[in-house]
Amino acid sequence: MSDRSLLESLARRAMQQYGLEPDFPAAALTEASSARATAPDGVRDLRNLLWSSIDNDESRDLDQLEVCDGGSGSASRVLVAIADVDAFVAQGDAIDGHAQTNTTSVYTAARIFPMLPEALSTDKTSLLPDVDRAAIVIQLDVDAAGLVQQSDVYRAMVRNRAKLTYDEVGAWLEGKGPAPGALAGVGGLEAQLRQQDRIAQALRANRQAQGALDFDRAEIRPVMEGDRIADLKAVAIGRARDLIEDFMIAANGATAAFLAARRSPSLRRVVRTPERWPRIVDLAAERGTALPGEPDARALEAFLKSERQRSPDTFDELSLSVIKLLGRGEYAVDMGTVPRADVGTVPRVTSKGDSPQSSGHFALAVSSYTHSTAPNRRYPDLIMQRLLKAASTGAPPSYGVPELERLAQHCTVQEDAANKVERLVQKAAAALLLSRRIGEEFDGIVTGASPKGTWVRIRQPRVEGKLERGFEGLDVGNRVRVKLISTNPEKGFIDFARA
Repeated sequence: MSDRSLLESLARRAMQQYGLEPDFPAAALTEASSARATAPDGVRDLRNLLWSSIDNDESRDLDQLEVCDGGSGSASRVLVAIADVDAFVAQGDAIDGHAQTNTTSVYTAARIFPMLPEALSTDKTSLLPDVDRAAIVIQLDVDAAGLVQQSDVYRAMVRNRAKLTYDEVGAWLEGKGPAPGALAGVGGLEAQLRQQDRIAQALRANRQAQGALDFDRAEIRPVMEGDRIADLKAVAIGRARDLIEDFMIAANGATAAFLAARRSPSLRRVVRTPERWPRIVDLAAERGTALPGEPDARALEAFLKSERQRSPDTFDELSLSVIKLLGRGEYAVDMGTVPRADVGTVPRVTSKGDSPQSSGHFALAVSSYTHSTAPNRRYPDLIMQRLLKAASTGAPPSYGVPELERLAQHCTVQEDAANKVERLVQKAAAALLLSRRIGEEFDGIVTGASPKGTWVRIRQPRVEGKLERGFEGLDVGNRVRVKLISTNPEKGFIDFARA
């Protein structure tokens, strides 16, 4: 069996084990092939603007476009267009049912298991170049200090003028590569991207001043040569990825504000105050920095920033440790004006009075945040799109609060399940790559320590495995020398012993 076949088979079994469906039901495929959207009435026509997309080289499920278009006073105006997936996927139909079951696309080295049929996600609901598309537009007026002074949400027709990629745009913005070829064919697009980059940097600087955490966020991706695993590659998060991330964070905040202003219930994305803050304090103390006894995002960001400058070669290890200690994100319900008696037991937030530490996104230092910018890939974003449409017309919410609470909990569970599948397949790929290196020793860092076991990530290649022997007294962030003692690609096992 080839590496690719083994990894795909493993992914399928794992998805089924964790309650995810690897294949679409026949009814969903039939709906996708015949799906048609009528041109929405009374929407703005913004097809003449210099819209462009920036995404991975291989991506065809394009969720977002961006453009700068004038401004108000001293503020610059940024427009973010989001694919109108709801125009093709009716609430309660077979496609929606499958999407609601999985709640997310699952990305593995062997293949991608998309949330929506590809007839939609890579075609009809994708913001592909040179075609007219209906979109939800999020308008942001950003001042020179990176503050969003005003925002709005409305429907519009858009047209992608250039499909760009992270690598080419990032290298160009950083002065490490030539201008993307698409810029030469679209007059004014080069100036557009320069302006977008300036605004994104201002947004980022403002968030970091408020305590948004800036980690080393390099992603590890298996490299396939035909059907064989050839390597594990670290993909750096460069300037172009930062640009899109900054715009999406601002757009998601504006979406949350739009619904709160209309007293509509909504889903929020929450990263609560880290329960293991004392361990983060210990890690800082080991490096000569005293953090406050209570969680403080600004102090933590100042520490991370100084460590990035002081110890760039090991900053990735510190980043990984802090990320592990922060804990996972989850979905919660913002109540709008619905009486408290109508709520259940799912974590929920209110649109006023809560701090970022208790109910917001600790890592982003924001108190009102949601997921709304990737409806081809995440079901919470499709839910938010339907709520936005209802709120913008004064119609009743598309979902009642009890249903939103159920969906918030379900989406959190399924996101965790998808992450487990992706990690399992990545470990299996790594196990295939390391199977010829049994007995070798590596430098590593502890990434997990609990009664369930102790995990270590080695530096080269960046692979995580379980420490089967010699784990006593270790905690997240400790450095350790380990020996590879066994691998089991079919189970995704990589086992180490302390050397």
